[in-house]
Amino acid sequence: MNINKKFAIRLLLAAVIACAAGFVLWQAQMRRGVPEGLIQANGRIEGDAVIIASKTPGRIVELAVREGDSVKAGEVLVRLDDGITRARLAQAQADIAAAQARADAARAALALLQRQIPHAVASAEAGVTSAQTGFAQAEAARKQDVRDLDRAKTLEADRFVGPQFVERAELALKTHQEQRDAAQAGVERARQALNDARLGPQRIRVSEAELAAALGTLATAQAKSAEAQSALDDLTLASPAAGVITSRYANGGEVITAGAPIFELVDLDRLYLKVFVPEKEIGKVRRGLPAQIYSDAFPDQPFAATVRYIGSRAEFTPKEVQTPDERVKLMYEVRLYLDQNPAHTLTPGLPADAMIRWKEDAAWARPRW
Repeated sequence: MNINKKFAIRLLLAAVIACAAGFVLWQAQMRRGVPEGLIQANGRIEGDAVIIASKTPGRIVELAVREGDSVKAGEVLVRLDDGITRARLAQAQADIAAAQARADAARAALALLQRQIPHAVASAEAGVTSAQTGFAQAEAARKQDVRDLDRAKTLEADRFVGPQFVERAELALKTHQEQRDAAQAGVERARQALNDARLGPQRIRVSEAELAAALGTLATAQAKSAEAQSALDDLTLASPAAGVITSRYANGGEVITAGAPIFELVDLDRLYLKVFVPEKEIGKVRRGLPAQIYSDAFPDQPFAATVRYIGSRAEFTPKEVQTPDERVKLMYEVRLYLDQNPAHTLTPGLPADAMIRWKEDAAWARPRW
């Protein structure tokens, strides 16, 4: 019985060894079947990560997505408490309304001055002319009364008239003297009014300065409103691109600081396959070479890619390399960026195989394992 068991065990070991040898031989044959001009490699789909963070501190009131969710560009991911910021925005908008009213009043006052001043100057000039005419008439009448008084006194001395005639001449002279003095005062008032009217351009400049100050206040209020609106917009975080949420670093209700990460997003339009090329073949690889990627999820659909990154240092075979005969070898990291990801078919984490064409005339072939 023991002999039979030992024989069975030996037979089983021999079968396992034979199968392993056959697998290795088959694999080697398959590897030798890769056409000249192509390099075969495998790895996992990865992507450029984008950290979603807030520019301002605040309390999280809503997390709209979780790890693994696919999001579209512009989709809202996070909302922060915006009560204080909305109050600031309302105050800024009220300041805009008040500043706008002051600016409108200053503009109307300036327009009124610009219309009134030419008429005021013309009216004042006419007033001076009229006052001067009145003064000239009063002065002429006074001079005539002076002559009449002299004649009256002469006639009285010759006893041709009585003293009443002289008194009437003196009264007329006194009256016209008062009228002349009043006309002279009127001339001075008219000239002062003309001088005041001629100060109109200065008043216009003062009004223009008041309007400029009001417009400056309005601009300041508008800037504060724009700042408050920007701060309000910053409290709603949207996805910068279509992608997949790969990590979450905060929870709803937490108070975060400015710049603290909340989500990590992988851009589905910036995916690449990270592969490792053996040291003996890395010399054939250069940036810009075309490649084709095959995913297990879509085995019959090749995705065009381009070599964009080649590691500068060799490293030991990482775990991502799945073939046993490539274990414990020096490899170089190479990244094959997808030229397109139609309908976002590929997502991060998918295993995939690739063929890199380093000879232009080499025909494409599917990966062989």
